[in-house]
Amino acid sequence: MNKAQTLKRKLGSPKPFLSVARDTEYIPSQVSINFNLKWKDIDWKKVEKSVFKLQKLIYRASMSGEFRKMHRYQKLLLKSYYARLLAVRRVTQDNQGKKTAGVDGIKNLTPIQRFNLVNLLASRHLKASPTRRVYIPKPGRDEKRPLGIPTIYDRALQALVKLGMEPEWEARFESNSYGLFRWSTHDAIQAIFVSINKKPKYVLDADISKCFDRINHDALLGKIGQSPYKRLIKQWLKSGVLDNNQFLESVEGTPQGGVISPLLANIALHGMEECLDKFAESLPGKKRDNRQALSLVRYESRLCNLT
Repeated sequence: MNKAQTLKRKLGSPKPFLSVARDTEYIPSQVSINFNLKWKDIDWKKVEKSVFKLQKLIYRASMSGEFRKMHRYQKLLLKSYYARLLAVRRVTQDNQGKKTAGVDGIKNLTPIQRFNLVNLLASRHLKASPTRRVYIPKPGRDEKRPLGIPTIYDRALQALVKLGMEPEWEARFESNSYGLFRWSTHDAIQAIFVSINKKPKYVLDADISKCFDRINHDALLGKIGQSPYKRLIKQWLKSGVLDNNQFLESVEGTPQGGVISPLLANIALHGMEECLDKFAESLPGKKRDNRQALSLVRYESRLCNLT
């Protein structure tokens, strides 16, 4: 039985009801429980608050350089029932591409299947499946952009890993990197405004060509270091692509379309501000003035260079 069939079978088979109610204040009977109401009755504010508290602990440990403590918190988040609930909700309900199927062919999940997926994330015995390549048109252009769509299980697991990795890297990223744990698009716009306000500037807006497709796997895994998520990330990077029923091996890049891909791209781009500062210091004139004259604002894979 292949991975897609195994996943469909496990999502369709009911699990013990006690595991569903593990983090609730009551244990419903197997006869009276209504799954259509149970998923809706989850206190999502409580779930998000609990996960955010754990993310803050990861962020603070990363900021202070206590990496052993940070890794313990990340492992705790990976096992957290609340974190798994939140990851499944984001993949199956919140994300814009929730109805796009991977190689497993699964689009929509019923409430009982969502609970089964939450329980399935705790075992993590399924290896990463290849992503299904789809092509979508670029706005205003004739060319199409390739997207790699993981299976519903891989998407949920990536969302879970992302919850633990974002606060770690948000504490380490340069000050002008936006679009992740704390910072939004508006923060990036404000940073650009502050850099050009009352100063004559040239603004270069750049989108890195094939940013996701050309990321070096070894360099990326080297930056990630001894993370508890490293083995999973390596599986996703090496899982390959299924394009028109033809399997293509993954030699480089991270598929654009995966839940964790924007974070991995930002990790790969980490260090650009430091390189820019070194370049500014090599120019003639005062080093301090040269550094202040150049600014780099990064939002995911889009760059804005202010000179």
